[in-house]
Amino acid sequence: MSGHSKWSTIKRKKGKADAERGRVFTKLIREIAVAARSGGGDLESNPRLRTAVDAARSANMPTVNIDKAIKRGTGELPGVSYEEQTYEGYGPQGIAIFIETLTDNKNRTTSEIRHILVRNGGHMGEVGCVSWMFHQKGSITVDKSKVQEDELMNVALDAGAEDVSDEKEFFEIVTAPGSLEKVKKAVTDAGFPILAAQMTRYPQTYVPLDAKAAEQTVRLMDIIEEHDDVQKVYSNFDIPDEIMEKLTKE
Repeated sequence: MSGHSKWSTIKRKKGKADAERGRVFTKLIREIAVAARSGGGDLESNPRLRTAVDAARSANMPTVNIDKAIKRGTGELPGVSYEEQTYEGYGPQGIAIFIETLTDNKNRTTSEIRHILVRNGGHMGEVGCVSWMFHQKGSITVDKSKVQEDELMNVALDAGAEDVSDEKEFFEIVTAPGSLEKVKKAVTDAGFPILAAQMTRYPQTYVPLDAKAAEQTVRLMDIIEEHDDVQKVYSNFDIPDEIMEKLTKE
């Protein structure tokens, strides 16, 4: 279990999910608005919007907030216009970092992201310097306590999933980008409880970290994700289980 999966586990064990609920809502509202602006407000014909709304519902966002975000995106309500911007760079021990943002001021965000990286053992890179290391995929996580792995695997693979893995605390289904919705529907129709379904990026290779670099990396990832404009951050770090256990107890 490496990279994004370990980072998700670290956040969950450190109890960050509840503490960041307000920030999560802000990020989801931005994603809903941008998805609606780019593909329209109809959930059935706009997969990106449907995925964003599903994520908002999973986070227990009130329906009125979701509806307002969609209407801001389609122009039915006034609102700030956000621009998609990505950043690439490096962190401790040369790990690759890929950051997705939604911003209303690209110059400000660029300056702040660069500052965060430099102050925490990393640096900004040129466009394309690390993006090639990451493959975009669909990711579906399923409650491990309520499904048998072989049953889930049969349903997911029959629907076109590429892989099903045991991530200790949940099962993860990996799909091609265009197959996410189809596989998600098959899993839901089979009665298996989905925890989350989203587009994500998987690194092709991983960089193992020692204890010092692991601590620096967790701190850096925390700070990046706390930035209001950051939607998602990906990296190719690999933290040994024994080091991760110590980090999650701090």
